[in-house]
Amino acid sequence: MAQNYENLETWQKSIEFAVLIYRVSGLVPKEEMYGLVSQIRRAVSISSNIAEGAGRGSKKEFLRFVLIALGSLNEVESQIYVAYKLGYIKENIFNDVVVSTKELGNLLGGLRNYLKA
Repeated sequence: MAQNYENLETWQKSIEFAVLIYRVSGLVPKEEMYGLVSQIRRAVSISSNIAEGAGRGSKKEFLRFVLIALGSLNEVESQIYVAYKLGYIKENIFNDVVVSTKELGNLLGGLRNYLKA
């Protein structure tokens, strides 16, 4: 099993995505710190799930954590939509995040398919 998760492109991109999300969530008003911002930041556990799954020692367990990571990615994307609709983030930033979400989703989907095979 891929215990050296740091070499996985999916994990590397998920770290970049987490940094992006933390920066974007910093644009949300302070009064949302314990609401929307907290939700967005908790959902950015994608890299942690990849790392944990990789260390579990079986494809089945790794797959389970990749599926959790995909769920977290969808959760973040949904919350970014809310932040955008509330006017907390500008359209260009929203679009950048959505593109990054799709790219990471494709990588996670590829890893999922590899582990299923």
